Amino acid sequence: QVQLVESGGGLVQPGGSLRLSCAASGFTFGFYGIGWFRQAPGKEREGVSCISSSDGSTYYAGSVKGRFTISRDTAKNTVYLQMNSLKPEDTAVYYCAAGRKHTTIQDMCVMPDVWGMNHWGKGTQVTVSS
Repeated sequence: QVQLVESGGGLVQPGGSLRLSCAASGFTFGFYGIGWFRQAPGKEREGVSCISSSDGSTYYAGSVKGRFTISRDTAKNTVYLQMNSLKPEDTAVYYCAAGRKHTTIQDMCVMPDVWGMNHWGKGTQVTVSS
């Protein structure tokens, strides 16, 4: 029932910016966490940033804090990730994910499999290179 569609990825130079969008549907009932995860070849999946659909509480990975901002447009049922000061190490496939929230948003972002972050989009490629 929950569907997530990512967009906004692309190629950008170091120091540049991108804005990712996650269009969500199927949130008629419940309290959800929604977040952005990324995975680069040969590296483990990382929870980048997550947000609560109800109270707006957020979590950021230390590697992106101060550079990325997560937000939600409730009218459009869309979550955004504004990425500034991009670095080559930010290169990855970025996935949007969601789940019913029954723990902290940090738990859902750091341990998504344990805490039921079990709806995933297909991903969008972000490449940071000169």
